[in-house]
Amino acid sequence: MEKKKIYVLACGGTIAGKAASADDLTGYAAGQTSIDELLEAVPQLADYADVQGEQFCNIDSSDMTEALWLSLANRVQEVADREDVDGIVITHGTDTMEETAYFLDLTVHTIKPVVLTGSMRPATAISADGPLNLLEAVQAASWPDLGKYGVVIVMNSTVHSARFVEKTDTTHADTFKGRQMGCLGYMQDGRPRLYQQPLRKHTWSSDLAAPKELPAVAIVYAYVGLTADDVRRLAQGKAGLVITGLGHGKMPELVWQALQPLMEQGLVVVRAARALGGMVTQVPAYDGTVTADSLTPQKAKILLQLALAHTTDREKIQAIFDAY
Repeated sequence: MEKKKIYVLACGGTIAGKAASADDLTGYAAGQTSIDELLEAVPQLADYADVQGEQFCNIDSSDMTEALWLSLANRVQEVADREDVDGIVITHGTDTMEETAYFLDLTVHTIKPVVLTGSMRPATAISADGPLNLLEAVQAASWPDLGKYGVVIVMNSTVHSARFVEKTDTTHADTFKGRQMGCLGYMQDGRPRLYQQPLRKHTWSSDLAAPKELPAVAIVYAYVGLTADDVRRLAQGKAGLVITGLGHGKMPELVWQALQPLMEQGLVVVRAARALGGMVTQVPAYDGTVTADSLTPQKAKILLQLALAHTTDREKIQAIFDAY
């Protein structure tokens, strides 16, 4: 069987990190290893695919920016449109990996596999997890049917949907979980074994696109002591706010009263939840807001930005949240 042609875009992160000693798992510097070094460290890649690499950037993913997202989405689309590429792997830091994955899930229009991977231990560590994660990401991207599932994260032999995956631990190798809906499946014997498929729109079915610039949106975390003035300051110059709400997307009454005149002036407010599970849906008490359903606040922010790039109509934005 002819090997699939897999294109690897490297963005840095812990998988490209180095520390002074092999037992240092937290005090390393991310983004120190080049794509060529990453690929050379896993010679088994050649057994499964014809791999080509490109250094897109080499950063700690905590330094990821919206401008880099837009550039990355455009580059991934260019590569996906090539006839000589069968699948794409993106190496990336884990801190913002779920956000980058979801942004690409919404903005890259392709049926080809797009896989993000990284590591929780630097390349210099004892029992570094990066090499196996990279190998399994390439194996996954070589499976043509994976593109039907949208953008995925493959780490720790587990396949996750960009829509539902979350980083849940600061140091453990199995940090990524689909806490609410579970994972899509697992890597076994050199290929993905998948058991469910996302029904929300993504990649090849997405009507959203990466604009030249993302509208300004902020996230407000609700807590005891949050004031109306705090929210007004955060709302200045913003097209939208995501409220990381209490319980079912609630907020202090004084904050809600402060938001209503801002909404009348055009501010779009999305209610999400700081709880670890469940959905936020419409209730009469917060009429005029958009609800995030099961999206985390950080993913709700991404979807709101892309929605605002298309429309400022609240009902249309709610329809987008209901579809994605």
